[in-house]
Amino acid sequence: MIASRILSDGWPTEPQIEACMELRDIEIFLVLAEELHFGRAAERLHVSQARVSQSINQQERRLGGALFDRANRRRIVLTPLGRQLHDDLRPVYAGLRDSLERARLAAQGITHVLRVGLNPINAHDLRPYWDTFRTKHPQWKLKLQQASFVDPFAALRNGELDILVTWLPVEEPDLTVGPILFAEPRVLAVAADHELTRRTSVSLEQIGDFQHVNLPAAPEYWLDGYLPSHTRDGRVIERGPLVRSVEEILMLTSVREVVTLFPSHMRRYAARPDIAYVPVRDLGALPYVLVWRSESENDLIRALATTARDLGPMLTPD
Repeated sequence: MIASRILSDGWPTEPQIEACMELRDIEIFLVLAEELHFGRAAERLHVSQARVSQSINQQERRLGGALFDRANRRRIVLTPLGRQLHDDLRPVYAGLRDSLERARLAAQGITHVLRVGLNPINAHDLRPYWDTFRTKHPQWKLKLQQASFVDPFAALRNGELDILVTWLPVEEPDLTVGPILFAEPRVLAVAADHELTRRTSVSLEQIGDFQHVNLPAAPEYWLDGYLPSHTRDGRVIERGPLVRSVEEILMLTSVREVVTLFPSHMRRYAARPDIAYVPVRDLGALPYVLVWRSESENDLIRALATTARDLGPMLTPD
């Protein structure tokens, strides 16, 4: 395998260095392989799109083959060579990054890291949990990050996350559902000039008149917990374009292509001039919980779960 051969051969000689990929180039390649879009990859990496293109072109020249098929300018795809390189490099890069991070933390007296991914974006509302955990366990580092809702439980299963904060229900036999952190009523995000902005609230039946977004590789029951598949009268609620990020959802909402259900904290955390939020009157509050892989449960996971149980569910400002 490409990456494993580089490592097994030891530190590369000077000619080999010219043929090897820089660490930053590896990161660019892996992010582009995930996003499959030069603009989104550049935004995520905080570099220019030209820098991404330059890096990929250099990598392809060094390797002697194309990593991406660019025939469709709107969405590129990995070539067989690109897929092989991605599969080889991803665990190697993750291991190297984790090793460097552990060494840095060890120098600060920190022995372990608890990685918590959040589907909601209101991490600030949940600070009592994070602050209490850090105060009680200064030898451990709590790392918070935004979690993807595309294939939502994959990061737990592949070891990228230790705990996920997500909505109920979660009915996965290999996952443990922990305490509830908060529960919020839902609001409907619509374009600022949408007809529904004239209403003080909307019903599930009215929501069913419009198209909503869809999430790739997400369990159907989990999506239904967020957005019911049918109105109370039995009409199908249409799920249209596949989306990968909150930013993409808001963009589609702002141009009236979709309307979108959100927990009510979005009114504070995603206030925009092109988006209005209308309360939904006949859907219950959406509960968010801690979830982790049962086989991976350890002292750090148990400590955060205990902290959440001791403090109880948060009352958010919404």
